[in-house]
Amino acid sequence: MRFAWNRALAIKTHYYKIREQNLSPKKDLKPLLATAQIAVMGAIVAHILSMMHAHNHDFHDGSNGLAVLMPYLFSIAGAGLIALLAKYAEKELEAIIGCIYVVSAASITLLLASDPHGAEHISRALNGHILWLSWQDMLIPGVVSLVFLAGAITRPQILSGRLFYPIFALMVTLSVKMVGVYLVFSALIMPALAINQLSGRKALTLGYIAGLVGLILGLVLSSLYDLPGGATIVVSLAIVCLVFRFFQR
Repeated sequence: MRFAWNRALAIKTHYYKIREQNLSPKKDLKPLLATAQIAVMGAIVAHILSMMHAHNHDFHDGSNGLAVLMPYLFSIAGAGLIALLAKYAEKELEAIIGCIYVVSAASITLLLASDPHGAEHISRALNGHILWLSWQDMLIPGVVSLVFLAGAITRPQILSGRLFYPIFALMVTLSVKMVGVYLVFSALIMPALAINQLSGRKALTLGYIAGLVGLILGLVLSSLYDLPGGATIVVSLAIVCLVFRFFQR
């Protein structure tokens, strides 16, 4: 999932470059964290609704569909809001995105305040459960990623048109559900920062290597020392990317 999105951003950068345009971090990267947090809020709302109606067997049978649909509806609404703000409040966009993230995080805390397992739900939303994913869990995200990557390669203009934010919301929602907010954001931003001083195919290759090394190192450490998978990978990714950045000098 992260490979598909990162590859698409590389395609988008090239698409902009040959048209003498710049890839805007404010427009294209910074909304990620806020949208991911909004997707988590949607998942929490779905969880609360399913718990409130747990006595209704028919509703409970449909709770899995609700758990998939609600985060996407929330994230696409959040992405749409950010797109609207980018058009009408561009100068204040960074500050507004920060406020959206904070309000979403606070709302999640309030929604889970009366849940005895609230802290566990928040931790899972932020850190994910990457070590416990099954092949079935990865089937739909894998298919969606392949379709998205094929579309980005054959029609790169979809990454800068009206379809950008709906696609953005869908990819973020699927990613957050598996690996959590922290890892989604880190996997997108840290490898890019690691090779920011480079350009061309070399930069792209080293960026993927840095991300892969950080991911594998985090998984190994998490398995050996029984540490939270998402958090361990984030820290490992940060250290690896810092080393890559240092040796560019």
